[in-house]
Amino acid sequence: MLTVLYPLAIWLGHGRVEPRWLAGLLLLAAATRLPSLAIGRAARWSAFGALALAACAVWENAMLPLKLYPVLVNAALLAAFGYSLAVPPSMVERLARLREPQLPDAAVAYTRRVTQVWCGFFAVNGAIALGTALWASPAVWSLYTGVIAYLLMGLLGGAEYVVRMRFKRLHHV
Repeated sequence: MLTVLYPLAIWLGHGRVEPRWLAGLLLLAAATRLPSLAIGRAARWSAFGALALAACAVWENAMLPLKLYPVLVNAALLAAFGYSLAVPPSMVERLARLREPQLPDAAVAYTRRVTQVWCGFFAVNGAIALGTALWASPAVWSLYTGVIAYLLMGLLGGAEYVVRMRFKRLHHV
């Protein structure tokens, strides 16, 4: 919930609260990721990056490091999903095997393609988040990172579900 509300809090605090105090929100967001640190390298780098951004925000008393957090999250997800393409099984295959341990070859190929699509999403979403952080107003940044990006993620997830149901029907999976 904190991650979803983070852009709104930064936008509301912009001009009202010093960035060094808003950095506490980023520290809290990083703290929520502590349980996942044992899971993998991407989680550790993401937490370290969040701490570095918070430190920069405190040191410089600047908003930009706080606005870069969504960029960091997308980069970490892109790294994790991309790495799984280089070192199989793909991320989506790993998730699929939690429900269906015996996946046919066609399903493995499908999950690899879905992982590639998510990599594309994280790359584009991160680039837009970076662009809004650097060149857009705080309201536009907050709208994109706090609303539009989540709607796009949900739309992609929903579209993938529809395609997956069709795939299963066609391949009798």
